[in-house]
Amino acid sequence: MNSTGHTGAAGPAVPTVDVDHSDPAYRAWLKEAIRKVQADANRSADTHLLRFPLPPEWGIDLYLKDESTHPTGSLKHRLARSLFLYGLCNGWIRPEAAVIEASSGSTAVSEAYFAQLIGVPFIAVMPRTTSREKCRLIEFHGGRCHFVDDPRTMYAEAAALAERSGGHYIDQFTYAERATDWRGNNNIAESVYHQLRLERHPEPAWIVATAGTGGTSATIARYTRYMQYDTRVCVADPENSCFFDGWRENDPTASTDRGSRIEGIGRPRMEPSFVPWAIDRMMKVPDAASVAAVRALEQAIGRKAGGSTGTGLWSSLKIVAEMVGEGRAGSVVTLICDPGERYLDTYYSDAWLAEQGLDIQPYAMAITGFLATGRWPG
Repeated sequence: MNSTGHTGAAGPAVPTVDVDHSDPAYRAWLKEAIRKVQADANRSADTHLLRFPLPPEWGIDLYLKDESTHPTGSLKHRLARSLFLYGLCNGWIRPEAAVIEASSGSTAVSEAYFAQLIGVPFIAVMPRTTSREKCRLIEFHGGRCHFVDDPRTMYAEAAALAERSGGHYIDQFTYAERATDWRGNNNIAESVYHQLRLERHPEPAWIVATAGTGGTSATIARYTRYMQYDTRVCVADPENSCFFDGWRENDPTASTDRGSRIEGIGRPRMEPSFVPWAIDRMMKVPDAASVAAVRALEQAIGRKAGGSTGTGLWSSLKIVAEMVGEGRAGSVVTLICDPGERYLDTYYSDAWLAEQGLDIQPYAMAITGFLATGRWPG
């Protein structure tokens, strides 16, 4: 069977070849594919909510939702599962037709896993600078890497590749916010509140997320409003990303001419799945601060994490500092998005930092000083 798709402003993915939806063979394949994807969720326990140590006299608790414990090692496992169910139930993902994605890494790893699970080919279109470890993981799960030199061409190349191959461009950047059930059904927001219910501050003052597609921040923001919580949602944005400027200026056309150094987050255009109106606050985070934060995380809890975790943690610590300064107790939640072992040759490499011209020392000292004194420098 042969299908292709396009997305974005032109509309949803549309098969170019009609398929008889009543065909018993197709219906049997579809039922089995959906069963396998749902069974993956049923086998998976919830991810842990870890505590970042803060001085007890502050009366503030900082938690990290450890999404690195998913079967494919990242927050994107949830998204990939939702996207595959969405594509299957819409009739866009078909037997033998390749699933194609534009991804800088973690989403592609998770989508390769689900493609292999249901027996369809998978191709990831990604920048040539994507970490070697992520490429290895995509290939481990049976996927193929298709590189582009300019990250801004990923979308067009993925759509063109789907057209040429008769595959389906799954398009996380358009469908992330609508494929996930933000009202509940054990989404990440519902899980956080369930895990906090016995803590001393069960309703967090802030949840801090980062944005690649924007799907996670949209899910969290919508859920908190739907459940009528007072929690506020902050999105931390790295250098070379347009999300902060687009949010601040209310400009859906905001863009940048460079790709993000923090893999998995930050985009050169305002993605369709990024929902700025649901977000209460954004922070722009220097890349050196993100790296300093993940190294501080390892010192604090003994866990390595990727750069996107550091971006969220830096912003979370600044929010905690504001709460300390105002004498407010409460809790703050952020995410461990993926494991640091995928980035040993980048964020954990001093040689890479020097090559990139990143000096993390001032930011590392800022974190150390804050944890010791309760005062944020500057």
